[in-house]
Amino acid sequence: MKKVIIDTDTAGDDTIAILTALHYFDVQGITITGGNVEFNQEVENALYTVQVAGKGGQVPVYKGYERPMLTLGSGQHRYVDDVHGDDGMGGAHFPLADQRPESGHAVDYIIETVHANPGQIHLLAIAPLTNIAMAIQKDPSIASLIPHIYIMGGANNSLGNITPAAEYNFYTDPEAAQIVLHSGIPMTMVGWEMCTRYSIMDDQDHEEIAALGTAGAQFFIDINKVVMQFNKSVHRLPGTTHPDTLLMAAAADELIMTRTGQYFVDVEVGGQYTRGYSVVDINGRLGQAPNVRVCEEIDREAFKRMLLDVLSSIK
Repeated sequence: MKKVIIDTDTAGDDTIAILTALHYFDVQGITITGGNVEFNQEVENALYTVQVAGKGGQVPVYKGYERPMLTLGSGQHRYVDDVHGDDGMGGAHFPLADQRPESGHAVDYIIETVHANPGQIHLLAIAPLTNIAMAIQKDPSIASLIPHIYIMGGANNSLGNITPAAEYNFYTDPEAAQIVLHSGIPMTMVGWEMCTRYSIMDDQDHEEIAALGTAGAQFFIDINKVVMQFNKSVHRLPGTTHPDTLLMAAAADELIMTRTGQYFVDVEVGGQYTRGYSVVDINGRLGQAPNVRVCEEIDREAFKRMLLDVLSSIK
C-alpha cells in the first residue's frame, strides 16, 4: 500500500475522502488546513472520522495553518458552513472523539515524515494548499523526495464553485496553489468539473447507499444532509458532490481516470473577478512546459463501486 499524508480542511466530503484513503492507503497522518469551517471544528471532524473508520488512536492528526498565507495572523477567509452545516458535518453534531490532536505542527510533520521516508510519501491534498506550500517554503529539499501530489483543486476551463471563475481550494489560497504548482513535484489535478460530471450522488444513489445498512452508510447520509439541499438550490445540481472522494479514488486506482492530459497549469493571484482561477493551457498557447497531469474523464461506475465498497466495509 502507498504511504500517504492527507491534507484536509475536514468538512462534508472530506470525511468520506478520509474514509476512502484509510481503506486504500497506508495513511501515515492527517494534517489540517484552514478552509471549509472553523479550524478547530475541522480538527474535531478529522478525529471523529478516523474513529468512524475504526482506527481511533492509530492515525495521528496534526494542526496546521488556520488561514491562507497572506492572511496569517490577521483577517479571516471565507467559510462555507452554508454548504456543509455549522459543524461541517451536515448539522449532525457528533460527540468528540477520544483521540486528541498531536502537539507538533503539520508543516514540521510533513517535512520530517518525507525525510524519514524519501521517495515514499504521496500527498493527498483536499484543502487549500497552505500547509504544503509552507512546507516547501520552509524546506525546499522535500520537493525532490515527494513522488506525487494528488490535488483536488481548480477547474479545467470550467465554472467554479465559490465564484464563477474559481474553485474553493485554489480561491482560498491561490498564492499557496501557485507555489505548489511550480514546485517541480509530479502532480495530478482533479478539478471541480470532474466532480460535477462524475461524482454526483442523486436521491436514488442515496437510497442505494442507505440500503447498505452499515455504520459507514449512515455516516454518509448524516453528513450530506445540508449539502444535498445546497447543491439543488445554489449549484442547481441533482445531488451531493464528492470532489475529495473522487480525488482519493483516482489516486487509489488511476485506471478510473480514463483520460488525462499533461498541461501547463497556473493560478491567478490577482484579478477583481478571477482571483483563484486555474489557468489550464490545453492548447499550449503560453509556451510553458507542462507541469500537471490533469484528469479529464472518470469511469463513474467504477468510482461509485469504490465508494460503496468503502461504506460497506465500515460496520
